[in-house]
Amino acid sequence: MEDWRHMTAADLGRGIAAGEIDPLELTETYLAACEVHDLTDRIYARLTPDRARAEAAAARDRARAGLRRGPLDGVPISWKDLYDTAGVATEAGTALLKGRVPDADARVLRNATQAGLVCLGKTHTTELAFSGLGYNPITATPPSVNDLEAVSGGSSSGAATSVAFGLAAAGIGSDTGGSVRVPSAWNDLVGLKTAHGDLSLEGVVPLCPKFDTVGPLCRSVEDAGLLFSALGGGAATDLGGASLKGARFLSLLNGMEDTEGTPLAAFQSAVERLEAAGAVIEKRALRSVAEAMPLSAVLFATEAYGTWSAEIEANPGVMFEGVRERFRGGAQHSGSDYVAAWQRLDRLRAAYLEETAGYDAVILPSCVIMPPKIADLERDIDYFNARNLLALQNTRVGNLMGLAALTLPTGTPSTGIMLCVAPDATRHLLRIGRAAEDALS
Repeated sequence: MEDWRHMTAADLGRGIAAGEIDPLELTETYLAACEVHDLTDRIYARLTPDRARAEAAAARDRARAGLRRGPLDGVPISWKDLYDTAGVATEAGTALLKGRVPDADARVLRNATQAGLVCLGKTHTTELAFSGLGYNPITATPPSVNDLEAVSGGSSSGAATSVAFGLAAAGIGSDTGGSVRVPSAWNDLVGLKTAHGDLSLEGVVPLCPKFDTVGPLCRSVEDAGLLFSALGGGAATDLGGASLKGARFLSLLNGMEDTEGTPLAAFQSAVERLEAAGAVIEKRALRSVAEAMPLSAVLFATEAYGTWSAEIEANPGVMFEGVRERFRGGAQHSGSDYVAAWQRLDRLRAAYLEETAGYDAVILPSCVIMPPKIADLERDIDYFNARNLLALQNTRVGNLMGLAALTLPTGTPSTGIMLCVAPDATRHLLRIGRAAEDALS
């Protein structure tokens, strides 16, 4: 049973289908592990054992009757503390929302429950999901699976570590500027940033509604595809026969000069393996990306502050300074600045799609830095700010351009390679990602 905690969600589902794994025993295995694990309180904001047991018992009954609802029916997963859970606190990692208890589940949670997935609990996040490091001195800071003295990446910090430490089969996070992909990369997981609009945001605590996306953090591309289907209530993507032979990738040079030694070497090694599997890879910078990146401060901070300014200014002292002041940065931009930035970004998005139309995916290192030490972030707010911007540098390309993106482990601990595709090509991304996963492993 201990081995169950480190299997893919898809393999657990197959075990349930074959009668080899009892969903209730599986859920009890995860709950028991959470009871004794040293890091549980730093990973989970709260567990939902009663709900989990009830859902697992129902999944067991369906399995015995031959009435399973899908390939992940009976598999226990975690949910970032942004997703509303009926009758259970959803506080988004901030004291600003302490005691907030919604009346209904988020739409994607309802979809997942209908597909038979078991809700283990709610995982810690950066305050209101506005940082890529996963450092949260207000609630908890989960550590990286590869370095207990370092942060795990954020803002879906607990979602990633719940999987990496074997306390959930998969985690559901959110991604506004990199919040699924950074913690996935730093914890050797697969992370899917869906395209904006792929999955419902109903019942999800917002950060920047025009950029927010829902996405899974998991152990395999197959898991990502099955979870994408369950969250959206649609059919699963067929990943059979996926191949890199003849695939064309553009290796994006924008920002590569900022990539530090370990993630750079890991990316180069990964590129060599993709080429060995048959991919053709070209390298160049894109003008559209270069012109879009400076718009980040206007677009993200302004929308975030517009969304949360009333709550923040009513009680600013309860927030961590680094996150609070990042929100307040949005106050310096006018409404006309924001509108003009969006109009320009829309033009740049169109230009980007034209520039990349001939490629199966654009690739780049998922993160240009390694996970910073928690103690260093505690000591120096300027260091926190600088590392946060670097952590999100590459992932932000996907959000600015409205893309779907997938990060895969390179084989070097806490590094990832990211594949980005057009916003209408998420299923193609999963197929090309599956082939890349095979090449990298």
